Amino acid sequence: MRTGINHLFIPGPTNVPERVRQSMNVPMQDHRAHDFGAPNMGIFRDLKTLFRTQDGHVLVFPASGTGSWEAAITNTLSPGDRVLMARHGQFSVLWAQMAQRLGLEVELIDLAWGAGAPISEFAHRLGADRKGEIKAVFVTHNETATGVTSDIAALRRAMNEAAHDALLFVDGVSSIGCLPFEMDAWGVDLAVTGSQKGLMMPPGLGILGVSPKAMKAAETAKMRRAYFEFSDQVKNNETGYFPYTPPVQLLHGLRAALDLMIEEGFDAVITRHRRLAAGVRAAVQAWGLEVCAESPSLYSDTVTAIRTPEGVDARDVIKIAYDRYNASLGSGLGPLAGKVFRIGHIGDCNEGMCLTAIALAELSLAAAGATITFGAGVAAAQAVYAQHTQASIAMAAE
Repeated sequence: MRTGINHLFIPGPTNVPERVRQSMNVPMQDHRAHDFGAPNMGIFRDLKTLFRTQDGHVLVFPASGTGSWEAAITNTLSPGDRVLMARHGQFSVLWAQMAQRLGLEVELIDLAWGAGAPISEFAHRLGADRKGEIKAVFVTHNETATGVTSDIAALRRAMNEAAHDALLFVDGVSSIGCLPFEMDAWGVDLAVTGSQKGLMMPPGLGILGVSPKAMKAAETAKMRRAYFEFSDQVKNNETGYFPYTPPVQLLHGLRAALDLMIEEGFDAVITRHRRLAAGVRAAVQAWGLEVCAESPSLYSDTVTAIRTPEGVDARDVIKIAYDRYNASLGSGLGPLAGKVFRIGHIGDCNEGMCLTAIALAELSLAAAGATITFGAGVAAAQAVYAQHTQASIAMAAE
């Protein structure tokens, strides 16, 4: 018999704050009523602030992040278009599969799972593309499977230096709202996210930032689309409405989630994720284990993928945590199955939750056969959190 709550430490869906949950407990509404649209205008405005865009549109589809992937592709590209992509984790692999299924000619760069986006190789291939045959570059900003964050600003510089006009597609599903993200400053044309990660909501909303350049491309793109048609969304969104029945309760939740982030401050949210991640990584180091990311410059502040020691199956660690301690740890995906478990520190998360994740991971690792000194990881993370707290108190006193 299980008692207490399930400790959710996966990198998505993430924990939903009580205030957000309560905000969705409302009766159904008339989504064509004359007063329905006005509150949604504030949602679109605040999403643009979150994405850091002034001139772009942020569209909200009843879908997951995968739906936003498809909307981005089908609205801006045509069958047979050549696109450049890298595969170095589960979600970059899935995005490439979708592009191929939709009839694009996908030029692939395969890398080790744990590597970041290959900026120099992207630059080389774009520089060699004298005829501009590459119509788009796809990059996963934060690869949730491996705990790797890639440098989108560096990719934009490489594209500019190559004087290449390709569209820049960015999967920001586990980064937007948690990590620094600058849609306009980085020249991102299509920015994909979903409601179930940094926005602290249930799955169900696919959210897509669209630059003016991408909106222009949608006027001539020949790929078939209907449900995800940009022009239908934009026309209706101008007054806060949608081209079809929207998930009204999720819109209430989105409003509440954005309010929480605004109250904390978007920059403060990013700083909090950086602090929490530093504590988790200190714990991994204290255990004598390694993370999946190949170098510190690639460390993600939303999820840490931890390699289990030789002879210890990560699937056992995850099962023990779930069955004995009512705790959900993220599994290793694809070729990392059995080799990696993941701790998500994303969305509605704080130091106490991270310390609980670390403590339960220690118990589960030990039960699975790893040599672990109980409390080592917890103490290392506490030291990081205490140092940050003391620094914050000192700054406030100045």
